[in-house]
Amino acid sequence: MPTSSASRTIPSTQARQYYLDWLRILAFALLVPYHVGMYYVTWYWHIKSPQLLPDLEPWMRMFSPWRMDLLFVVSGAATAYMLAKRSADGAWLRERAHRLLWPLLFGALVIVPPQSYFEVIQHHGYHGTYLDFLALYLTGYSGFCTAPGKCLIMPTWNHLWYLAYLFTYTAVLWLISRYQSPWLVHQRLPRDFKMGPTLLLLLPLLILISNRLMLRSQFPDTRALVDDWFAHSQYFFMFLFGAMLARRSYLADHAETLRWCSLILATCAWAALVSSPIDTMVDSNTGANGIVKAILVSIQKWCAILAALGFAHRWLNIDARARAYLNDAIFPVYILHQTIIILLASAALPLATRPGLQAIMLTILTFALGLIGQELLRHTNGLRPLFGLKPR
Repeated sequence: MPTSSASRTIPSTQARQYYLDWLRILAFALLVPYHVGMYYVTWYWHIKSPQLLPDLEPWMRMFSPWRMDLLFVVSGAATAYMLAKRSADGAWLRERAHRLLWPLLFGALVIVPPQSYFEVIQHHGYHGTYLDFLALYLTGYSGFCTAPGKCLIMPTWNHLWYLAYLFTYTAVLWLISRYQSPWLVHQRLPRDFKMGPTLLLLLPLLILISNRLMLRSQFPDTRALVDDWFAHSQYFFMFLFGAMLARRSYLADHAETLRWCSLILATCAWAALVSSPIDTMVDSNTGANGIVKAILVSIQKWCAILAALGFAHRWLNIDARARAYLNDAIFPVYILHQTIIILLASAALPLATRPGLQAIMLTILTFALGLIGQELLRHTNGLRPLFGLKPR
């Protein structure tokens, strides 16, 4: 009996959903210009340019509410696909641990320390050599403080926090799929489970708004995993949605139907945020300001993700020779990119380059050096696991 597009599911043998690969590539690639931008805006970052570009901030706010959420959606979908193809046994979870935790450990000990070194030079007036600093870093020195109780944590994972969160969510989904709810990652759904386009637009939105109102003021973002409850309420929700998206093609169909509506709503919410002072007010997470901000940020976040899914499903569900290469290459580039940015920016400090031109050059050089670096790594079998690549 034929089924409607609103009720069909993805068989385990269906071909790869290429639009998810392209979204993953684009979401990781977006981190490079975004973190270059962090060097120039007034928000705190590891190092700052002597010539700031405050006019860049509204454009950064266009992406900041949803850029990482989209990565967790795609990661949840990829994890669900893997669970559907493999038995949810301990061997699978150990394999995921190797793919995610070795890069995290190696990154925290080797890739990230130069970031912290230049951070303490600029923000704490440190004058020691890199080797002197590395001894402090590896022994957990806690004397680089900006205020009582606000000290630089070392060793740290900086931008690699995503790997720790992803493995944690993966382990939870593995437990769910093994012991509680196999329907979450497999084909069959409860008979009463229905989600049309309107519900897809509104239900997650209400969940995100509620989470923000209840948790945001009590649990500001820390990226420390153990106490980051507001971030977990956002990211783990996106991860679970991605897991459902992988096995239910009608959700992608609905996102495609909603793509223009979602894009307009996300753009309007962003415009409302950047054209009013509410996003920068000290008390904007509580009271009436908190309600308005929660609504606008959640609309921008969820609708931008739906728009990205919808347009990608419409136009990028195709294979190309570059897809497989970039799908492997982008993860090592992600691991390397922030250290490359900080090293290049620190080296460029003596140069009297206009900040706009310098930002463009930093972005291009970071992509170029990241791709060169991953090309060298992928041909060195001993280093591949340390950058999230399977052994050759």
